[in-house]
Amino acid sequence: MGLSPAVTTLCENPEDVFLDVAKLLLTYADNILRNPNEVKYRSIRIGNPTFSTKLLPIKGAVECLFEMGFEEAETHLVFPQTASVEQLRLIRESIAAEREQRLCGGQASAQGGATASVSIISPVPSQPATPVQQPPSLSSMNFLVTLQSNFQHVMVYENPEIQRKARSSIPHEQLSSNAEKRMQEAKEADPGCKVGKEDFVVLELLRWFKQDFFSWVDALPCSRCGGRTQNTGALSPSTEDLRWGAQRVENHFCQTCQLSNRFPRYNNPEKLLETRRGRCGEWANCFTLCCRAMGLEARYVWDSTDHVWTEVYSPSQRRWLHCDSCENTCDKPLLYEVGWGKKLSYILAFSRDQVVDVTWRYSCKHPEVLSRRTKVQEAWLLHTINSLNSTKQHSLGPERKKELTDRLLVELVEFISPKKPNQENWVDVTRAHLLYICMITDKLLHIRYNASKDEYCRVSNNDEVTPGWDQCVWQKEAVFRKVESDWQMVYLARTEGSSAGRVSWKFDFSPVGMKIKSVTVTAHSQTFQSGTVCWKLQSGQTSADFSGDGEARPFPSLSGSAEFVIVAELCGGDGDAAWQHTQLFRQSLKDTDDASFEILVQLENA
Repeated sequence: MGLSPAVTTLCENPEDVFLDVAKLLLTYADNILRNPNEVKYRSIRIGNPTFSTKLLPIKGAVECLFEMGFEEAETHLVFPQTASVEQLRLIRESIAAEREQRLCGGQASAQGGATASVSIISPVPSQPATPVQQPPSLSSMNFLVTLQSNFQHVMVYENPEIQRKARSSIPHEQLSSNAEKRMQEAKEADPGCKVGKEDFVVLELLRWFKQDFFSWVDALPCSRCGGRTQNTGALSPSTEDLRWGAQRVENHFCQTCQLSNRFPRYNNPEKLLETRRGRCGEWANCFTLCCRAMGLEARYVWDSTDHVWTEVYSPSQRRWLHCDSCENTCDKPLLYEVGWGKKLSYILAFSRDQVVDVTWRYSCKHPEVLSRRTKVQEAWLLHTINSLNSTKQHSLGPERKKELTDRLLVELVEFISPKKPNQENWVDVTRAHLLYICMITDKLLHIRYNASKDEYCRVSNNDEVTPGWDQCVWQKEAVFRKVESDWQMVYLARTEGSSAGRVSWKFDFSPVGMKIKSVTVTAHSQTFQSGTVCWKLQSGQTSADFSGDGEARPFPSLSGSAEFVIVAELCGGDGDAAWQHTQLFRQSLKDTDDASFEILVQLENA
């Protein structure tokens, strides 16, 4: 068996450089092998002078650590409990054998001889190596570790056993059947439609993941009294936490009974298949695994401004699709910059074969983004990414390499193409307006939404049901359905970190030749502390505010109109839990009869 890619790269260094670095790597490995239960030997601080000056600048050295099983954990590299000791031993023996051969006078590497300059990593063949005259900055070191760590992490998604576990949790046959049905409907509506079944599988997977599988956690309910808790800082991770990659454990403290509730932030997607909860990191981590388990080509997307999501490759469209499982959103790349107002800088997509700087897909303000990209030099980043890909793709066949190159060329063209911030590429817009659920009967439209059952009931059409709060929404921005299982409550709220949320429902009766005779709307909303919910009913240039107090509100001014939009805007609140201080349709999970949102429209011929 030949040398691994990382050890091969390490061997390309000058002999004296190789011998010194190999000795250091063997020390790291031997400390773990000899003291498997000592936590201190499983962690390497990135800022440690020995690591930063003697190992980090040497090409292949950090790669060897990742091949051994080390992973990034903020300011450290950590060898987790779940890492394979046999893999560590394999890489260790490979390095030791090469070092022993050279010490005994064996054949030196092709670059034998002393030299004063060393590249950070292996250069691309078509590019000359840039000598490093001094150790890289701490910012560059951290960025390199982030690249290496994410590259290493996505390989977990390729584990056949973990994929099998994920498939056992996914109703894949039902999702596939639903996708087939939706594709046929799309083909009938538009015979020239180029969207394939895989694209509809992605949509079905997104819907299932958010509505049925995963849940958002900001503050755990107290395990003793069930009351509200507050995230008050960090707790020390246990051995079991570390085993599943939870280097960080949050302390969700209950003021009522003075109890600390532990919330480990697991980084292992296999564990997340069991816990099924977290924030965007856990959501994207587990969803990307589910995509791979379903046979979709997927990559994990890291955003330096604190968000993560997934991209899935569409064979029929021959391009990568943005997929945010937290938002049940597909192919809305400008959601973050235009919709959320995020100041983007670095966005990188990682798959088993490649890392790509995809920042430009998610921005229509390239000069502004470029001005914020100051962590590392652009030439260094390009060189580093190309080198990582060259190493990663070393063992791939020529067909696969050509496929990756062709896809990258398509992406580069997409990146430089101008983008316009229209609503279609940043707001999740659905064509399933309430009107189109079925035809109007008896000149009456009566809709009731129950948050507990999460379904719309078309009372005016034999109680026809449409599941999913967002399936009949016209537009939504930074809003999701929150289920508090322990408290047995449910409501719509803003996504964490967003300053405002917005959701709207549109009714347009002109296609069926009718106009409005009367409209009555009943809406429930609750606010806490400084949170505010603003309800509006809009029709043309007319706008009327109303209260979400659960009282039925008539709108006589809409008589004669053909359309209207109901809008709820959520903002305000205090502290880290501000998003919870504005709630729509709050309801007990046991309340399956009462409607938390009701619209009654009497119609007449236009």
